[in-house]
Amino acid sequence: MMGEHRKASRVRLEHRYPVNLMGVDGTWRRSCTLLDVSATGAKIEVEGPIDVLRAREFFLLLSSTGLAFRRCELVWIDGATAGVRFVTAKPTKNGQQAAKAE
Repeated sequence: MMGEHRKASRVRLEHRYPVNLMGVDGTWRRSCTLLDVSATGAKIEVEGPIDVLRAREFFLLLSSTGLAFRRCELVWIDGATAGVRFVTAKPTKNGQQAAKAE
C-alpha cells in the first residue's frame, strides 16, 4: 500500500478541502482536493487532466488568494491521486539558501 514509508504522520481531512496547483513559472493552474497532509508532504486528488504534473515541481496553493502556499515535488501518481513532498530551503555553510526536499 502506498504511503507506508512516510517520515511524518499524516492528518486525514474529514471534509474535502479545495486547493490549487500552480506551475513554478505561473503558466498553468489546476484545481485539486487536499486528502491528507503532514509536515513533509501531502496527498492530493487532481481535477481534470494531470499532464501538467510532468513538470514534477509546482506550488500547492492553500488559499484562494495564493498567499499561503508550499513548493512541492511530485513523489508518486496513481490515476487522479498524487503524493507530493514539500521542498524547503536549507541554509548552506556560507549562508546562502539552497532548495532541498526533506
